[in-house]
Amino acid sequence: MNPRMETGLKISIQKYLKKAGAWELKTWGGSMQRKGIPDILVCYRGRFIAFEVKMPGEKPTKLQEYELSQIKKAGGIAEVVYSLKEVKETIDGIKEE
Repeated sequence: MNPRMETGLKISIQKYLKKAGAWELKTWGGSMQRKGIPDILVCYRGRFIAFEVKMPGEKPTKLQEYELSQIKKAGGIAEVVYSLKEVKETIDGIKEE
């Protein structure tokens, strides 16, 4: 994995989300945060969304998969994304309530 490429993708996603009118938060893993929390947390049109950002060929860890499943179980949207296009498709699919 090239960390710069993944960082660049995360920045592109954040810029897109802000422009779309979403609230977003980039998480930073560390000793003060529970392990497995998705990379980007979003609130858009009243929906909670979590994106775990990966480069093509990478897979989420078991802890990341667990956290994503718990978000879905609670009624949120939780996805592993490999491109800005996938994020756009998710955001575009959320209708105004």
